Amino acid sequence: MKQDIPPERVQPLYEQGSEEGDLVIYWMQRAQRTEYNHALEYAIHRGNELDIPVVVVFCLVDNFKDANFRHYQFMLEGLQGVEKDLRDRGITLVVKHSDPVECVSELSEEASEVIVDKAYLPQTRDWRRELMGKIDAPLIDVETDLVIPIEEASSKEEYAARTIRPKIDKQLEKYLIPVKEREVKHPSLEISFDTVDLDEILGRLDIDKSVEPVAQGIGGTEKAKEQLQYFIDEKLSDYPDLSNDPSKDCLSNMGPYLHFGQISPIYIALKVKEKGGYGVDEYLEQLIIRRELAFNFVYYNKDHDNIDCLPGWASKTLEEHENDEREYLYSEEEFEKGDTHDEYWNAAQKEMLKTGKIHGYMRMYWGKKILEWSERPADAYQIALYLNNKYELDGRDPNGYAGVAWCFGKHDQAWKERNIYGKVRYMNANGLKRKFDIDRYVEQVDML
Repeated sequence: MKQDIPPERVQPLYEQGSEEGDLVIYWMQRAQRTEYNHALEYAIHRGNELDIPVVVVFCLVDNFKDANFRHYQFMLEGLQGVEKDLRDRGITLVVKHSDPVECVSELSEEASEVIVDKAYLPQTRDWRRELMGKIDAPLIDVETDLVIPIEEASSKEEYAARTIRPKIDKQLEKYLIPVKEREVKHPSLEISFDTVDLDEILGRLDIDKSVEPVAQGIGGTEKAKEQLQYFIDEKLSDYPDLSNDPSKDCLSNMGPYLHFGQISPIYIALKVKEKGGYGVDEYLEQLIIRRELAFNFVYYNKDHDNIDCLPGWASKTLEEHENDEREYLYSEEEFEKGDTHDEYWNAAQKEMLKTGKIHGYMRMYWGKKILEWSERPADAYQIALYLNNKYELDGRDPNGYAGVAWCFGKHDQAWKERNIYGKVRYMNANGLKRKFDIDRYVEQVDML
């Protein structure tokens, strides 16, 4: 029988400590859900084994990298659902407005074990390393936001989708399995903790409030599942043919929910496979292969947030063409306002400002043109990252970092050499006109 929490998902980070506490603490950080959450289920399993209750802790910080009001609002909408779902299972959610290392280390004084979901980006990985030096209980890392545990998929940075695909494919049968929901034998609802009120905490957070929430961006697992079911019922069979067309809404829109861990990629993949038929393979290529390639990139490449991450050929060709004459040059402020000569680019930027996302194909065009219309490739790279992280609901994410890097040659191959781009793949407005009813896309964005 396959284990729904294979041992490869469970990694002890720190094995010292008393192990004599009265609680198992699950520090929920990336996986903000109660369904298909290996870390939560492992914590419940350990609580049942030790005959002690489980408490879930979430730490809200003011200075999370590049996050603003738009991101916090979406996240807190999801956490309200988490609080209710945990309560229904007999588990207390403790929300603290404090530094996570200090918060979790203090609570660990009462814990027999501390469980945490796996991190992939530097800030959250640093939190776990810092905690190891302060904690009074064993710290166990449980991976739950990738189909294949990242170090099982590959022990190094992969060059492209073609190099990681066979490594993932051969392990799917082992890891792409349902996650069993365990009975909670020792409820924690009667245990009293000092916790913040999720209904009013947003006003107390010291965060950038200049970026407004998106009207349709309601966070949480239930909303994610509704969106997913609609995609499966209405769009999946058209996905191979229409997903690249900006004038057609044929995407799953799972990005923000996956970013905040409000839905599991395993749950999504199993639901899509259950539907079957045309579109399944193409969608799973994006959900599993391409997404996990992006995580591989940020996990193994220390330069994932700057232009030094590019492969040698891309760096060389962009450097060789750095001084090429540009027909148009725009400042970061002009890009941010969507104030360029190109109505298609402006529409993509406007879509991001208003909705917190850009259609996937237009995001590629958007990034390519920032490269073309900036004085230097390094400037363009930072402008693209700045805008993506500030406005996209799934910005500040492995997919976002990989998506920007792709526009500059990452995970791609050399193409015909041309002005500015060198051998980096080129995109232009005529290609949009030839392939799609791109003017319809502009009209749709104007109506948002």
